Amino acid sequence: MTMKPAEKAALDQWYCIDALDDVPVGESSNRLLGYDLNVTRAADGAISVSRTDTGAVVRAKTGYGYLWASLGEPAGDIPSIPEAHEPDRRLVVCGAISVKASGPRVVENFLDMAHFPFVHTDILGAEPHTEVRHYTTEIRRDVDEVWATNCEFFQPQAALSATGGIMTQYMYRVTNPFAVMLYKTCPNSANRWDVICLFVQPLDPGRCRAHPVMFLIDEVSTVSELVAFQQVIFLQDRIILENQRPVLLPLEPRAEIPTRADASSVAYRRWLKEKGIVYGTTAQAA
Repeated sequence: MTMKPAEKAALDQWYCIDALDDVPVGESSNRLLGYDLNVTRAADGAISVSRTDTGAVVRAKTGYGYLWASLGEPAGDIPSIPEAHEPDRRLVVCGAISVKASGPRVVENFLDMAHFPFVHTDILGAEPHTEVRHYTTEIRRDVDEVWATNCEFFQPQAALSATGGIMTQYMYRVTNPFAVMLYKTCPNSANRWDVICLFVQPLDPGRCRAHPVMFLIDEVSTVSELVAFQQVIFLQDRIILENQRPVLLPLEPRAEIPTRADASSVAYRRWLKEKGIVYGTTAQAA
């Protein structure tokens, strides 16, 4: 199947392409939206990014411990995460995970609560607690983001620091078509949220790298324990993602029949269509 090149709407986004600690001094290679990239890091830490085929300089910047790039002309900045600047939060970079799935599929899976008891058994869910209760989904026009609020789900171990099962409160926030965030009940602070982000780097239409990062209030767990906990969860997701068919995300009405639990997915797909994003969707191959 021949895929069309990335459309302008996709090119004009900011993408996380690597953890800063993983970018070596000197030259290295990367990939984004079907284009090979050269990354050059000087001895003083300055980083530049260019396209391998043309040598053209690519917009690049750093934030939240990551290197970001855009192949187009982004109208805005990288996602705003105010919690990342709170001094008592721990930045936990969880490593890049390659996935043979489209970027939008990965974002949509992150939004899905219904799979918790079946994929993340005895961690994020367990039978018989399988009901996804009614929640609110909206496209917030003032900030151009998709939000799902009033979400709750019973979880046997909502976080590494949790000592027992709790009814966990969630909020989801899609800040750009390939960056999604989760605010969830913090076991260590009743009035604040733990923040978990997933920055998705589309390498090709049906292949991507996922960059999970957490901003946590947890003074007990070690970094290696926190990373291992998050990686276990995502590797469980990867098995499901790599077996979904079609590989690309369908945007056509009724291509996949949604349920009440899929309200956030429905809003996300509608938002992609409004923005003209087709990269990684079946519309790209049409």
